[in-house]
Amino acid sequence: MTPAEKLAQLGSHWEDTRDASEIIAPMQDVLGRGRLPFETAAAAGIGHLTRVFGTTPVAARAGMQKVRAAQTFLREQTRLGIPAIVHEECLTGFTTLGATVYPIPMAWAATFDRGLVRGMARAIGEDMATVGVQQGLSPVLDVVTDYRWGRVEETLGEDPYVVATLATEYVSGMQEAGVIATLKHFAGHASSRGGRNHAPVSMGERELRDLVLPPFEMAVRAGGAGSVMNSYTETDRVPAAADRWLLTDVLRGEWGFEGTVVSDYWAIAFLKSKHGVAETMADAGRQALHAGMDVELPDTSAFRLLAEDDPDPERTRAEIDTAVRRVLRQKLELGLLDEGWMPPDPADHDLDSPRNRELARRLAEESIILLDNSAGALPLPDGLGRVAVVGPGASDPRVLMGAYSYPIHVLPRHPDLGLGIDAAPVAAALADALAGTDVIVEEGVPLVDPPAPGVLERAVAAARDSDVAVVVVGDRAGMFGKGTSGEGSDAPDLELPGHQGRLVDAVLDTGTPVVLVVVSGRPYALGRYVGRAAAIVQAFLPGVEGGGALARVLTGAVNPSGHLPVQIPRTGGAIPHTYLAPPLGQDGDRISNLSIAPAFSFGHGLSYTEFELGALALDAEQIDVAGSVRACTEVRNVGARDGSVVVQLYASDPVAQVTRPVAQLVGYARVELSAGAAAEVTFTLAADRFSFTGRDRRRIVEPGVIRLAAGLSLAATTAPVAVTVTGCTREVPAPVLDTPVHIVPLPTAAIHNVGNAS
Repeated sequence: MTPAEKLAQLGSHWEDTRDASEIIAPMQDVLGRGRLPFETAAAAGIGHLTRVFGTTPVAARAGMQKVRAAQTFLREQTRLGIPAIVHEECLTGFTTLGATVYPIPMAWAATFDRGLVRGMARAIGEDMATVGVQQGLSPVLDVVTDYRWGRVEETLGEDPYVVATLATEYVSGMQEAGVIATLKHFAGHASSRGGRNHAPVSMGERELRDLVLPPFEMAVRAGGAGSVMNSYTETDRVPAAADRWLLTDVLRGEWGFEGTVVSDYWAIAFLKSKHGVAETMADAGRQALHAGMDVELPDTSAFRLLAEDDPDPERTRAEIDTAVRRVLRQKLELGLLDEGWMPPDPADHDLDSPRNRELARRLAEESIILLDNSAGALPLPDGLGRVAVVGPGASDPRVLMGAYSYPIHVLPRHPDLGLGIDAAPVAAALADALAGTDVIVEEGVPLVDPPAPGVLERAVAAARDSDVAVVVVGDRAGMFGKGTSGEGSDAPDLELPGHQGRLVDAVLDTGTPVVLVVVSGRPYALGRYVGRAAAIVQAFLPGVEGGGALARVLTGAVNPSGHLPVQIPRTGGAIPHTYLAPPLGQDGDRISNLSIAPAFSFGHGLSYTEFELGALALDAEQIDVAGSVRACTEVRNVGARDGSVVVQLYASDPVAQVTRPVAQLVGYARVELSAGAAAEVTFTLAADRFSFTGRDRRRIVEPGVIRLAAGLSLAATTAPVAVTVTGCTREVPAPVLDTPVHIVPLPTAAIHNVGNAS
């Protein structure tokens, strides 16, 4: 290969529409100017094609025609005839016109359903592969540490084990469909200062290794992820795009990653323009290449200049060869280098199929969390004469979708196309579910702006004259400040956006029973409504099937089974905070006037039936530092209807050489039980699951007492049981990362010691 042909494989091309309406992000407007025509940019070949389906609205057949034309040019008009990898966004489904919009990742996490997440990812991958896409830019493995960050909606929550297990299932499902999954954002993106997009990360190596890196490690080691994308952030003043320790020493050296590292869009250029660690674009490219970057996305601005003013050309040539081998090996594995390969023939494809809709419906239903039902207001009883549905989310189907869904990400620039997909808003779906009930719908207040005269008053009057008021508040996702959630849409605090809190208070003051429904991308501070609202429901942007799913939960057609993958704050006054804080960071020591006790704890989720948990039993009181212990509990549905619950296992390490979380999730199991049924749930815990990064920055298992407790949430656990880890401190370079779970149905008479947690 010539030098030009090698460099071509390390870049991408994004079609220049030369139309301001196609600008997806402010960065694109600045950095995407002056793109070369495809035939010029790809004269020596090209590594990737960027978002052929996800930029200008195209139906499946038209997008496939574009792909075929580009791949035909590469095969027939370039010397080597090497096709490109086509990549697309796919966070909440294939981000293209008319494709199913699934719930956001925070909602997947609320299901705690590994198989369902894997099935969704496989379906997304199959749709993408059908039209000629080989790589998807998902999943997001960022662990949330500050709820104000706009991209909280893209994450799987604040627990690294939940993030790791569900993201690994996503990777497996997508790659089973023949599409490369891309882990992002490596690493620390969700830990930016102040919850602000692109801000630096204030975190030491120990916390990075124990909190941020484990999901990536599992997705690489256990999931076999084919690609990793860097974070925009900088940690300890080193930008991730130029961090050889992160992209090479850890990722490849410690974990054995063999795939490609791709840049987040323009991250290499940012080394010069934002971080100020490179004087020229060529220098930025060389720094990224040396760090371990293989492919520049979304177009090629730095890597094509690598030879300019190079102080060490021999080293650069060697690193280029290494990166090219990785890219070509991936193309070989994808079949792109097979003799006679061509992309699929252009055809019409249903990207919103009944199969997809069924998956989206199940995910939405399983993700909805009943936070509070102390007044017994839900499910809504039969015979209601009048129900008021108020709030900015009542009649707007856009509030159901995440920022990286096509209707939110692209179609606002094409208002003539609407949503490009059918989606029933909450009010309409509830009206259908409450046939015979008079359903009155009022906006009350806009999402953010002050209400026009009389609008709030009409909503309050409708609530006052109704049997029940369903108040739908929360977010509408959007990019870079065009929404209240999403990339670049960071929050100043955790109060409901705009004047929505004013609406909730006004409706509560009417004395009508209020069902508060929060449809959001992040958790908001809801403490002031606990005890005032008759019921509180949390839905994390549940996708195109979300309106119907919420209606079925509210009316009782579906028994809620979601559990919180984050906490719901009581107030917004003590942030950032997650449940994984060490003792000094936890509430209760009375050293501050700011309480950080949540309104609803991690793992919380109620049902229309009742579950009881038996005492936790261990098969050993002592284990070696390389041993394992089995922890067993029994769970029973003692209510009158079938339901599902998430049984959780927490570990505490009360004395260690570094501070440890007061409690940390080490296992979970989603259990379905018919009324009166019971099951035995057994977790097998390797001692590795108690490992952490010690004072010398090595991952270790050390001897001592570990306390284990089972629970239906962090705040509702059984009495802790101790296991003593014996032996000498053991270094664990490649730990057991998962906790196998075995569920055995029990005859009703077999359950015992029930009632410790419910």
